[in-house]
Amino acid sequence: MTAATAPVESAREARLPGRWPALAVICLAQLVVVLDNTVLNVAVPTLGRELGADTAGIQWIVNAYSLVQAGLVLAAGAAADRYGRRRLLLTGLALFGLGSLAAGLSTTTGQLIAARAGMGVGGALLMTSTLAVVMQLFDAEERTRAIAAWSAVSALGFAAGQPVGGLLLAHFAWGALFLVNVPVVLLGLAATRLLVPESRAPGGGPPDLLGALLSTAGTTAVVYAVVSGPEHGWASAHVLLPAPAGLLLLAAFAHWERRTAHPMLDPAFFRDRRFTGAVTGVVLITFGSAGVLFLLTQQLQFVRGYPPLEAGLRMAPFALTVVALNFTGLTARLIARLGTPRSIALGMTVLAAGFCTAAFAGGGYGPLLAGLVLMGAGCAVANPAIVEAVVGSIPPDRAGAGAGIDGAMAEAGSSLGVAALGAVMNARLTAALPAAASVPAALAAARTEADRAAVLDAFTEASRTAQLVGAAAVLAGGLAAALLLARAARTSPGHDPA
Repeated sequence: MTAATAPVESAREARLPGRWPALAVICLAQLVVVLDNTVLNVAVPTLGRELGADTAGIQWIVNAYSLVQAGLVLAAGAAADRYGRRRLLLTGLALFGLGSLAAGLSTTTGQLIAARAGMGVGGALLMTSTLAVVMQLFDAEERTRAIAAWSAVSALGFAAGQPVGGLLLAHFAWGALFLVNVPVVLLGLAATRLLVPESRAPGGGPPDLLGALLSTAGTTAVVYAVVSGPEHGWASAHVLLPAPAGLLLLAAFAHWERRTAHPMLDPAFFRDRRFTGAVTGVVLITFGSAGVLFLLTQQLQFVRGYPPLEAGLRMAPFALTVVALNFTGLTARLIARLGTPRSIALGMTVLAAGFCTAAFAGGGYGPLLAGLVLMGAGCAVANPAIVEAVVGSIPPDRAGAGAGIDGAMAEAGSSLGVAALGAVMNARLTAALPAAASVPAALAAARTEADRAAVLDAFTEASRTAQLVGAAAVLAGGLAAALLLARAARTSPGHDPA
């Protein structure tokens, strides 16, 4: 053994033997967290009928989980660093499991909303602690591959929500949507205690309670305004009151973090070009992906007439492509060869090309399938590179903070993508059909096949415009993120200029 290879061999010998089984446990926990963001989409009619829930109640059942999760994710990341990533992973699993049990046994709308909120608390802890643990388990040589697997599972959970929900509802009562999480959580608790070592940031100081309060309240208010816009209107009190209040709270949070001696989120991170570029990529890749997938799912149902379950299954090639490229190791090898900036630029360019291909897909499924595969390939390359860039730009002892920022930016990008691209689509639709309050209402009011065809043509054109806006945002964001990361690499010693 040469002197040069000795440190490498020593590092390999020091690796945790059970790290890959531990990663499987972590990915399983991440899968159920992401799955529960979309699994209820196909259950809305059933919940309304079984629980007697009105429109507002249904909205709260669906959104309580994502609102609480988005609001707590930054604070959860900081808590993972301070109190232990394994401890927070176990706590998150326990809370998520208890919330799932309570949701599955609920008999009223109020009980289900409260249970979903409890699941959101557990989901926030899991979303941050899973990625933080991955960062601690794997060294730089293996980290890209591990993050690629974690990212692939996230994409799978996002895309599999509707098909899984539809399959469960086809064979079981609606409570099974939540009760199915319980055995997964029990397995996760046992495996985490056995396989995952504890890690936490050294030192610390007092917890930043005011920062946690301001970030949670501000993020929750802004996300609530964004998700309420399509339902209540962008000029309604549901938007005009919480949006400015949330922005003021977040501004107060930023001011406080600059002043306090022990900030929950170090403002110095944002002066790092590498961090800024990576965060830009996170927001815009989730902005485009969530918004375009939301529009495509509507297109499959309204224009092509597929039921929700079949529409979800026809969207599956997106997630399957992400999983295939990441779990075969192709993504990790490509990122290692190209470097992070070029990988992000390539991935988001391919993703934007997939959006455009899907936007102009005709009546057959073939062109749409090609678009979905391109989207999956682009996401498979760009997303792990972006996540690695976020957490790699933060000191290892702040892995939880890095995971919290990644989760918060992903939640913000997803919510804004659905809202913004939905607003673009609605504006174009209203311009073409001024009397149309919505696509279902316009279709219900259509008296002839010609009227129905006109509505569907208008919706297709409006949706295409919104998808192209998403493609432009993703392409611009990918190039901007790659440029910032490349510049940071050139000016930072020890970074690969590729």
